[in-house]
Amino acid sequence: MVAIGYRGDTFHGSQIQPNVRTVQGAIANSIKKIGWWSDGCLGMSSRTDAGVSVRMNLARLDLSDAVSSSVDERRVLRALNDHLPEDIVAWGAIRVPERYPSRPVISRKYYYRSEISRRWPADIDMEDLEDVCSIFEGHHDFSNFCRVEGGRDTERSIEECKPWVNSEGRAIGISVSAQSFLWNQVRRISSAVTSVISGEIGKDDLIDALDSPERPVDFGMDPPEGLVLWEIEHASLGGLGLGSKPETSHFSNAPVGLREHSIWSGLCKLEMSAMIHSEWIRQYEKF
Repeated sequence: MVAIGYRGDTFHGSQIQPNVRTVQGAIANSIKKIGWWSDGCLGMSSRTDAGVSVRMNLARLDLSDAVSSSVDERRVLRALNDHLPEDIVAWGAIRVPERYPSRPVISRKYYYRSEISRRWPADIDMEDLEDVCSIFEGHHDFSNFCRVEGGRDTERSIEECKPWVNSEGRAIGISVSAQSFLWNQVRRISSAVTSVISGEIGKDDLIDALDSPERPVDFGMDPPEGLVLWEIEHASLGGLGLGSKPETSHFSNAPVGLREHSIWSGLCKLEMSAMIHSEWIRQYEKF
């Protein structure tokens, strides 16, 4: 099981798609170049959309007995990184039982930098933000907070939804943890939270949308560039990659003006990229 990270802005999502560059496709190409490829040898733990960056996803790599007996975890990482493009990094690896599934996992954690949205207020009452976030915790039907896929169950249990606070103590977004997520769920939750704390809607509107999923309502969806899949807890990994907090000391403050915010959004994306690159280096050096 290999812990990998990647920049979302350079891929059309994680899962293999025809005629576009994807994370799984790039990893498969690297395995083929090394000479370790066999049909069905690669599995991904979490699906991510185009534009969504990842500090930690999991790739299950089934190696032949001959290869497995001749390489340790560090040699697996070195071989992969020698053949992966620079926007993907393999930074951790652990041997697991044969054909051990990469899914399901115990928990996934996402961070969303909601201030990438122009609607995110400059001044936020932390108690109000905590209260709004807590509305999403627990078991709900999230039909109004996801892209509904035909035949897929829209009920999920959110373990934790709370403010993401930067190194200065300023609320810059939200963090959300759950065993599994629906398509676009975190980005829609972020947009809904922003709608409440900006005064566009009330808390009761969110509660009604959760309690009455049969009545469609759309609170919008924030852009993918603010989202990062931060960590995955898996029973077989012994805590690999857990407990790290995003380093935000280099984050700038979002300007108030519309034109200024539009220019700043480019800087925001670079800061998010720098955050995960620094984390990859730190994790790799620890391994």
